[in-house]
Amino acid sequence: MAAKARKDKKGYALRTGECHRKDGRYSYSYTDRGGVRHSIYAKTLVDLRAREKTLQRAYDEGIDPVKAARLTINDMYDRYISQKFDLKETTRSNYKYMYNHFVRDTFGKQKLQSVRFSDVKQFYISILKEDKMKANTLESIHTQLHPAFQMAVRDGLIRMNPSDGVMAEIKKSKLWEKPKRHALTVPQQKAFMDFLKEDKDYEGWLPVITVLLGTGMRIGECLGLRWEDLNFKNRMISVNHNLTDRPDDNGKCGKHIQSPKTAAGNRTIPMIEEVFQAFLTEYEIQSCLGFCEEEIDGYSGFVFSTSRHTVYSAAAVNNAIHRAVSAYNKKETARAMKEDREALLLPDFSAHNLRHTFCTRFCENETNLKVIQDIMGHADISTTMDIYAEATEETKKKVLTNLEGKIII
Repeated sequence: MAAKARKDKKGYALRTGECHRKDGRYSYSYTDRGGVRHSIYAKTLVDLRAREKTLQRAYDEGIDPVKAARLTINDMYDRYISQKFDLKETTRSNYKYMYNHFVRDTFGKQKLQSVRFSDVKQFYISILKEDKMKANTLESIHTQLHPAFQMAVRDGLIRMNPSDGVMAEIKKSKLWEKPKRHALTVPQQKAFMDFLKEDKDYEGWLPVITVLLGTGMRIGECLGLRWEDLNFKNRMISVNHNLTDRPDDNGKCGKHIQSPKTAAGNRTIPMIEEVFQAFLTEYEIQSCLGFCEEEIDGYSGFVFSTSRHTVYSAAAVNNAIHRAVSAYNKKETARAMKEDREALLLPDFSAHNLRHTFCTRFCENETNLKVIQDIMGHADISTTMDIYAEATEETKKKVLTNLEGKIII
């Protein structure tokens, strides 16, 4: 004999798991894949069955709605970053600092399952406007959030990655202004180097700045150089590690040696004559004053040393550049007024601008992009091509300027 169908108080047949409670609400009880019992509730049978349908769809698509409902963006990010074993410690520390500073106490508290495309977009817009965040900083945050959301998709916690396509839309908006690191012009470059040679307060910085400008090395690669990395006979520089001094997870700074971030970072760079002479000058100075005595992670014999025989920090070099630029501009302004001419002033720049300047000069005189990419240590050829395109654009303008009055006669 067939079992009598259960009905609610209004006479509607109830399905397995459904119940019409004494308080008037409807409930649906089920057991998840892990054997745990759960219940969902609604005021009407129609609403309950709509929730049942949503629940069934989630399970059919491999999504665990109960688990997802409890997790926040922070929970998912922490799981993601803990499994990124390929990250260097400095990169990991920088990522976590950025996330903790901009995301964790605000957007990060939002429930993972409730996040939509518009939520991510609004968050990005808000930090660009309210926090006046730079474009490259936002890209760094997106670089972390997007794969964290993707992990949630693969874990069956959400159906779609809510950050997909957000950056593409942000970059189309007026808010997106990614600053370019401009290279020094030839006159600016010459004026700055001449100033360092002539000024007693800054001439001691000439060797390291000459090497930066003459090799295109990153500041950490340059300061991490040891004498054994230099082949004076063949005039070659071996770049196989770099010096870092960024803060760790606790905000404590310390010098460390790390391998290059990418395989392309391992390379050799020929010494042009000015670089060769700069190394010889530094060697002569240290022969009189003493060589570097600091040891960092088992590395010693560093090329560039302070008066205390320790390795230079990137901050010290950049601060010296900023001070030198300021001193030059002050001197040049006074000289130009005295000589009744327009002053050739320098923009404020850092060591990385010297790398960009080297690459620009290189691109102006070399057409083999693979050679440029190899010397620069660019992992992505598009980075090389962007600088090359900018350099050749300026070259084209100069060529056409020289043709004034020579084509249409």
